[in-house]
Amino acid sequence: MKKAENIIVGISIGDLNGIGGEIILKTFEDSRVLDFCTPVIFASAKSMNFYKGHFKSGINFHNINGMNQLAQGKVNVLNCWNEPVKIEFGKEDIKIGSYAIKSLKAAVEALKRDEIHVLVTAPINKYNIQSDAFKFPGHTDYLAQELKGESLMFMVTGDLRVGLLTDHVPVKDVVTHISEELIVKKINTIHNSLKKDFRINKPKIAVLGINPHTGDNGVIGREDDDILRPTLKKIKEDGKLVFGPYAADSFFGSSNYKNFDAIVATYHDQGLIPFKTLSFGQGVNYTAGLDKIRTSPDHGTAFEIAGKGTADSGSFKEAVYAAIQIYKNRIDYEQLTANPLKKMRK
Repeated sequence: MKKAENIIVGISIGDLNGIGGEIILKTFEDSRVLDFCTPVIFASAKSMNFYKGHFKSGINFHNINGMNQLAQGKVNVLNCWNEPVKIEFGKEDIKIGSYAIKSLKAAVEALKRDEIHVLVTAPINKYNIQSDAFKFPGHTDYLAQELKGESLMFMVTGDLRVGLLTDHVPVKDVVTHISEELIVKKINTIHNSLKKDFRINKPKIAVLGINPHTGDNGVIGREDDDILRPTLKKIKEDGKLVFGPYAADSFFGSSNYKNFDAIVATYHDQGLIPFKTLSFGQGVNYTAGLDKIRTSPDHGTAFEIAGKGTADSGSFKEAVYAAIQIYKNRIDYEQLTANPLKKMRK
């Protein structure tokens, strides 16, 4: 791993008809960001110049055709295609989806070759990316295939971190996916990420129940009693500070979440509704558990406001900052394991 002071941030462009181009421009128009990272946008000079003209941006791009042409302290645009692309803001378009995947694949290959240190992904449209060559419900599943490790969707903002046992799974199928093996794997991933990526020495993890009121002793389902509680007991016996299951309906409203370093939700909306309510516009989607670092904003393509110049870049900017900080934390962790006398934050 290279030194932290010269971090190269790879950026996949996402859906060209969404707000990705706008929030990328707004993030790097602040030249101070270039003091601690060098961005590389995987797209094309023609597409980025279209955004520059449309949004009347003063940003200056450094266009390159290979990573060997990278310029430090510049906003680099790596040409993943050269043909002109018709950008129509707000339109769902299969062809535009193919360019989002072309950008993503090029960025991931650069990440695997250590040509970039971290990856930040702009939002994609999950429908128009589907093809014979790409059959994934989103970034996370693709990255899980391409990178080493056990991937986990980890939503983070400040001291609030929410991980998911199941992510893009239909509600009717959630219970069939939950098993002792899955619970152990996901909690281990969260525990290791808290130590390695967030430098928390003895993380405290809360787990939300599967059923309303965690099943009310079987009156509203047996899954909490038959699967979740016995598994959490085994994990505690292994020495991890894991607590629960907690009834999800009151956990966040009571501010109980503030007592833990991370919360594990059993399915997507159980975790993301309270997370986005508390943090919308500043939250970051981090794919924990992999050997490489990837973050993204906590929102989608926002077709309804695309091209209007009103998109909030806060979450994307936080995704850039989070990727950089996690990269630095991993370097510190490696140094810590080499020198155990260096103390971590408790």
